Amino acid sequence: MTEIFINDVTVRDGNQSLLATRMEMADILALVGKLDKVGFHALEVWGGATFDAAYRFLHTDAWDNLRAIKKACPNTKLSMLLRGQNLVGYRHYDNDTLERFIKLAIHNGMNIIRCFDALNDPENVKNAFKFIKKHGGEVQAAIAYTLSPVHNNDYYADLVKKYIALGADSICIKDMAGILTPQNAFELISSLRKITDLPLDLHTHATANTSSLVMEQALAAGVDIVDGCISPFSGGTAHLAEETILEIAKLTHRSCNLNLSALSEAYDLANKLADKYIKRGDYRTRALIPNPKILTYQVPGGMLTNLISQLEQQNAVQRLEEVLQEVPRVRKDLGYPPLVTPLSQMVGTQAVLNVLLGERYKMAPKEIKDYCQGFYGQAPAPLNQEVKEKILKGVKREVPVPVDDLPSAYPAAEAELTAELGRQVSEEEVVSYIVFPQQVLSYLKSRNQTEAAVAGQETKKNEAGATETFNLYLPEGGDCA
Repeated sequence: MTEIFINDVTVRDGNQSLLATRMEMADILALVGKLDKVGFHALEVWGGATFDAAYRFLHTDAWDNLRAIKKACPNTKLSMLLRGQNLVGYRHYDNDTLERFIKLAIHNGMNIIRCFDALNDPENVKNAFKFIKKHGGEVQAAIAYTLSPVHNNDYYADLVKKYIALGADSICIKDMAGILTPQNAFELISSLRKITDLPLDLHTHATANTSSLVMEQALAAGVDIVDGCISPFSGGTAHLAEETILEIAKLTHRSCNLNLSALSEAYDLANKLADKYIKRGDYRTRALIPNPKILTYQVPGGMLTNLISQLEQQNAVQRLEEVLQEVPRVRKDLGYPPLVTPLSQMVGTQAVLNVLLGERYKMAPKEIKDYCQGFYGQAPAPLNQEVKEKILKGVKREVPVPVDDLPSAYPAAEAELTAELGRQVSEEEVVSYIVFPQQVLSYLKSRNQTEAAVAGQETKKNEAGATETFNLYLPEGGDCA
């Protein structure tokens, strides 16, 4: 009986898919402390939207969060999601910034870095692979799974061969939209198994409500690792419940050596936390409703949640179906990019604009304009030239600089941040500032003010009570330790 291993992705992708990444750090630490005792292959805890949300919404330091999680998880490897040359942001960054970020992540406790490119362009991950291995991390090369006239199993087999040549330690089938069918799960895993002995990891979402069948076929085909969530944060736009995966393993004669008592304890805590976020309105019911039409729209869980949020802000949530119908049309116009960050947000936002403005491509975000000029890499298929020209009308055309020729942003960013904060800044602060300048600067200024206020209160307190404290605690005739 061959063993199957499970990655828990509750506090990263489950959190992002169901709570729009609003789970508070105290709750994350409590939950990962429980999950650490279950015996998972790894815990996915960081990267992706969690980095952005830390500064933008939760007012915490992403690096402090990583260190705290590592301390709470002494028994389990930590995993993160990295967007290749895009890091955790939405554009290409220079190699100096890329290496610094990866080095800091590994130094602060990251073990496995799941690295992908939104266009499946090997040029956009080659440097990340190199730096991960240089600094002692494990490279899990992820293929962004999608379907189109140019995406099929032969395409993915060829891509995996390229990733193996670049040094991948394991391969992840990243089905971010939950569009992998049971039959193709079996066929794809079987075809990849013929070309590599590297561990194969399946990441799929439950959005279309077929993930149980997909998982059964994947296990039957010989997948080594699968991703899941603790059941109170599973299903819908998130992932299959780990408790369900255990039952599927039995059906396919695969063993799974988890601590069931620890899993039950993790469930109890997760159940209470789910109640908290449901009452607060962060756990959206709509995200739990199965949507088999996703097989056509190919919208990932986190993207669907974000679309709902965007439409709610415009008092237009009733137009969700129109937007979902527009998404594949936009995707076709843009050369069939996989719908994964940052392309999922870009395509989704363009679809919302097309629907709400009543005219397709009347307005296009800067990121879409950059994409049309090649700033995100090579599109899988040619773009609709008529649409491209409409998007770029009036835009000064630019030729992207090759990523290996991008100058380091670090010296200028360090100088800017030092001037803004009026103090020396750390490497972590500078790298974060390069990726999310507004959010990080706002957070750091706020933290400086808070620390100054606390320091002022402590000084007054110490001055007022200095003599009294000295008289009370100075031992007679002894050493003042």
